[in-house]
Amino acid sequence: MDVKNKVVIVTGAGSGIGKAIAIHFAKHGAKVVVSDINLESAQKVVDEIVTNFGEALPIKANVAVFKEVENLVQHTVANFGKLDVIVNNAGIGPHLLRTHESTLRDWDRVISVNQTGVFYCMKVALQQFLEQGYGNIVNIASLAGLKASPNNISYSASKFAVVGMTKSAAMEYATKNIRINAVCPGYTESALLTQLINAKPEMDAILKSVIPMKRYGKAEEIADAVVWLASENTKFITGQTITLDGGTSL
Repeated sequence: MDVKNKVVIVTGAGSGIGKAIAIHFAKHGAKVVVSDINLESAQKVVDEIVTNFGEALPIKANVAVFKEVENLVQHTVANFGKLDVIVNNAGIGPHLLRTHESTLRDWDRVISVNQTGVFYCMKVALQQFLEQGYGNIVNIASLAGLKASPNNISYSASKFAVVGMTKSAAMEYATKNIRINAVCPGYTESALLTQLINAKPEMDAILKSVIPMKRYGKAEEIADAVVWLASENTKFITGQTITLDGGTSL
């Protein structure tokens, strides 16, 4: 996959899928900005990349704060002179409750990061891409953005929104040499999945029973798809949602 020397921002890259994506980009020769709300976590990922002879920079950013997103992009361009790709991965999960039991605070918290945060990152990155004359966005959505996800109203709403924003923006900028796609992971080994299973241990067997491959996805498998969409190998792909779910949506 041809991403050598591309400058890539990965949000929420301090752990889980974001960490795997950042490391995968670096392995393929990209210069990676490891962004996370937890700077210590971001620095650990950078250290791992540098130890393996990659190039990376940590930048703390809360994607729910517009000024911090602006700083993230500005700092990246100041350091590397350009921005080729942004991967909008930062996200949080809700408390698992039925819709009428969900709290307003939980709704606002999840929407602010998963939906508004993606909008902020798209808006600021697109301004940079239009100045450059090119760019690439990969949004991390979810299987929960494609099909019903009970007891998960805020998360589901936010991920359906990410899919919609991806498609709408892809149409707007298709003639501007800017591609925008999304990946929709199914049940993947991550902090969010661990949170779910810890809350309801019986969910482990239930979830695996609905996955035709009878296993969870691995963060590295999601990273493969993200780097591919960001590469020069997919120049004619835009506005798509790539589902990585072991067949669950079937």
